[in-house]
Amino acid sequence: MIQPPSQPELFAQQERPLTVSELTKQIKVSLESSFGVVSVQGEISNVRTPSSGHYYFTLKDETAQIQAVLWRSRVPGLMFSPTDGMKVIARGRITVYELRGQYQIDVIELLPAGKGELQLAFERLKAKLFAEGLFDESRKKPLPPFPAVIGVVTSGSGAAYRDIVSVLRRRFPAVDLVLRSVPVQGEGAAGEIARAIQEFNEWGGADVLIVGRGGGSIEDLWAFNEEMVARAVYDSRIPVVSAVGHEIDFTIIDFVADVRAATPSAAAELVVRSRDDVLELIRQSVYTIQDLFRDAIESGREEIRTILGSYAFNQPRDLLRNRMQFVDDLMRRLDLGAHHIIDRRNADAASLTRQLSSLSPKSILQRGYAMVLKERRAVPRASLLSPGDAVEVRFADGSADSTVTAVRKD
Repeated sequence: MIQPPSQPELFAQQERPLTVSELTKQIKVSLESSFGVVSVQGEISNVRTPSSGHYYFTLKDETAQIQAVLWRSRVPGLMFSPTDGMKVIARGRITVYELRGQYQIDVIELLPAGKGELQLAFERLKAKLFAEGLFDESRKKPLPPFPAVIGVVTSGSGAAYRDIVSVLRRRFPAVDLVLRSVPVQGEGAAGEIARAIQEFNEWGGADVLIVGRGGGSIEDLWAFNEEMVARAVYDSRIPVVSAVGHEIDFTIIDFVADVRAATPSAAAELVVRSRDDVLELIRQSVYTIQDLFRDAIESGREEIRTILGSYAFNQPRDLLRNRMQFVDDLMRRLDLGAHHIIDRRNADAASLTRQLSSLSPKSILQRGYAMVLKERRAVPRASLLSPGDAVEVRFADGSADSTVTAVRKD
């Protein structure tokens, strides 16, 4: 019969026992060298987000689970925020956390397992922000009736921006347009969009903002479903018009924005009145003045007819003289009132006409100001110029080409 070796013989097969750290390190080297980048599909559970900004969670299926870590530096590239119950595909490397002797996946990229997961993430964030009051109609700001400067947050090379420019030039070319070009999809797009909205608020020179892009799939539009963009829109002191995709597309910022436009072109039509609309407003004001004047005259005539037909009018001479004096006083007050109404309406119409005229760049230039253009675009801030830049300085009676020698900030 073969006898098993005694315990001393077993230990004799290696020079000395390994420490826990040594064994764990050997396992770590062996495991990490055996796997490259792997893709794992599973359901997220036990999500933890400590103050460090990293994400820790478990990926599981029906019979097994693996721990996962997503470092803070990779969070801006996510299409969504990981939450319990979401089915995802995680790409990453297998590593060993030596302190616990635990193997885990170091996540490089996290994708939804299907479009249904993106829709689920959309509905969860929508419910969360609704509960916090970000969609309340009571806090939405009205659009200014005559904006002088319109800020646009979109891709400068996209069709959405070209549509906005085309509509504004057709409806009200006197308005100034300031573009903050941003990526509208892909890694980091949400952060850039949120930062652009914040920068417009720090600058404070825009009267209204248009934030949006052209149409696309739910994945293409996802940057506008990110919580950081929704909160930037909510925190904006400047009224925001959302203009994402086509009429059938809805994103989270559509619910948070002060006004939702079906398309970028529709957004441009919402923020400015056309010249014809302004002229029609003036015509309607004139008609209103005329109607008020006719009503005042007819009311005075009716009062006179009432007095002339009353019993008191046929009383003795003294009473008649008192009534005649009353009629004279009434006519005087009627005349003063009618003139006052006419003067006030004429002043309103003149004020509206002056406002319309003051919005014209040519009117501003005639007051001694000059407009600086770089590459045929207005330059609203000194920080946008650098020494050596070629610029055009436009005056009321002509223009001059110039080169920037120095830039000074107030």
